[in-house]
Amino acid sequence: MAYFDAASAAPLHPVARQALLASLDEGWADPARLYREGRKARMLLDAAREAAAEAVGCRADEVVFTSSGTRAVHTGVAGALAGRRRVGRHLIVSEVEHSSVLHSAEEADGGTVTQVPVNRAGAVDPAGYAAALREDTALAVLQSANHEVGTVQPVAEVAEVCRAAGVPLLVDAAQSLGWGPVEGDWSLLTASAHKWGGPSGVGLLAVRKGVRFAVHGPVDERESGRAPGFENIPAIVAAVASLRAVRAEAAQEAVRLRELTERIRARVPRLVPDVEVVGDPERRLPGIVTFSCLYVDGEALLHELDREGFSVSSGSSCTSSTLTPSHVLKAMGVLSEGNVRVSLPAGAAEEDVERFLEVLPGAVAGVREKLGAPAAPAAQEGPGEVLVDSLGKRCPIPVIELAKVFGQVPVGGTVRVLSDDEAARLDIPAWCEMRGQEYVGEEPADRGAAYVVRRLN
Repeated sequence: MAYFDAASAAPLHPVARQALLASLDEGWADPARLYREGRKARMLLDAAREAAAEAVGCRADEVVFTSSGTRAVHTGVAGALAGRRRVGRHLIVSEVEHSSVLHSAEEADGGTVTQVPVNRAGAVDPAGYAAALREDTALAVLQSANHEVGTVQPVAEVAEVCRAAGVPLLVDAAQSLGWGPVEGDWSLLTASAHKWGGPSGVGLLAVRKGVRFAVHGPVDERESGRAPGFENIPAIVAAVASLRAVRAEAAQEAVRLRELTERIRARVPRLVPDVEVVGDPERRLPGIVTFSCLYVDGEALLHELDREGFSVSSGSSCTSSTLTPSHVLKAMGVLSEGNVRVSLPAGAAEEDVERFLEVLPGAVAGVREKLGAPAAPAAQEGPGEVLVDSLGKRCPIPVIELAKVFGQVPVGGTVRVLSDDEAARLDIPAWCEMRGQEYVGEEPADRGAAYVVRRLN
């Protein structure tokens, strides 16, 4: 089985396993106690904090360990907003932040939130953050790199914009910290150990000195009052040990994984028709490549690839867990149906990547055949407008039905697709761009909307 979903959770690093087992015998006691066992546990915790601070690029007393990366985000956002309550309750985030950030924004205690848009590659423009700043802005948040498409964000530039305005910037570095420290004058930083090969259940929150921060909720005496509960010292030690280990390997492994993902980016569009590779081709994490396939149910494709021995993930709207498009793909304005994210773990084998490229065309073709996807439309005479009623049908069916009838209209004619599926708002314009046809626009309908397409050739 080839595991290609490291962006969700990386396999436990061998160094993490060794450190975890070794520290189980020494780190079980309460580090707040003064007796021998407590002192041993405290020494392990202090050493881990020093090493984590070195990796992050901050002081040891600026780092606390939390029960998860999500908890680190929630604590960081809530604490920064509470600490700057007198300034205001305005929060700035990008449209492609991780759900943990967006959920924190929803709980901003009556404050207002501005979402900064991204370009088609998934990157923000620092000018967008500058334009969003207000007198009552308490905090800005930006990921270091996107979790779905791998695009690296201009953190240093955004940090400079925020610093000039006196607004702290929280960086969600979950996807990138294993590759290196985050550049720029950021104020708060969060990360999650299971993203770099540490054990799950360990998050990291760094709050730079001088940042106004107030604990939101009941105060605990542990971790500077910012992370309640007994520290899981063996897991923390293992998390930091694995971070140091992957950092030592990062430069060499980045070159190797970038070559493998570049191979996928270049060959998938040649091997599979009607595919859009998404994300920035240059400013991206080494191990992530994402693409979307027309006329494909994302969940069905993932199952097909699983049967062939490949574990991949999807940001597609066509999954059982959601009937709405991925908010990341939606913000980028790219095709959402049949989405596949390949995120290679450290040590991923070249032969597994080659076998994936051999298997993928057949898997996509099989899913398309089951769904009755059409071949390229043939030119023929017909009515000037064709109506397609796809109400009640989910991605990718509206696009498939559009493609099936498209050859029935002459050049200059239109197809009007009725759909109440949110994904159609993205996928029909994306189909037009890929096919070189004109997307006229969206019109209101009694149910859903009517999406109008004009045939150009």
